[in-house]
Amino acid sequence: MEDERSFSDICGGRLALQRRYYSPSCREFCLSCPRLSLRSLTAVTCAVWLAAYGLFTLCENSMILSAAIFITLLGLLGYLHFVKIDQETLLIIDSLGIQMTSSYASGKESTTFIEMGKVKDVVINEAIYMQKVIYYLCILLEDPVEPHGISQVVPVFQSAKPRLDCLIEVYRSCQEILAHQKATSASP
Repeated sequence: MEDERSFSDICGGRLALQRRYYSPSCREFCLSCPRLSLRSLTAVTCAVWLAAYGLFTLCENSMILSAAIFITLLGLLGYLHFVKIDQETLLIIDSLGIQMTSSYASGKESTTFIEMGKVKDVVINEAIYMQKVIYYLCILLEDPVEPHGISQVVPVFQSAKPRLDCLIEVYRSCQEILAHQKATSASP
């Protein structure tokens, strides 16, 4: 079963949450951000090139124009490949673990997998960000030395920064799967 809902990020931008229910013990959440706007890309490119043309008229050196074009192209490629994330995915399977995938605008993907045996809990935490209190979903990892302790806090959906209403939906589903996993591991 699959459904899609619209939510907002902390700045008011649009986000789309796709929920896929494969089974009672396996669910996937894909949070999609808006694509790169051609209008903003054109505005930044024009501003850089007009500034370079202004310097060219003052200095009469054609290397300034060539450098502006080269720097703009390198900056755009770097932004698309290392910064702009189009989609973040959380896949949770009660018998295996949790997989988090970030898909960049250039097509590059970054994946992190956490074994279910290391997961202590999934919680909604709060933080202060730009003079605002925001909420974020995070995975608490068990400390191997001290079973009641937490060794690490792994934030989820770092780039999209969804609002609390979106996080609550993902949180509830994660808690259902964790409860299902604890029930099946406790039964003989």
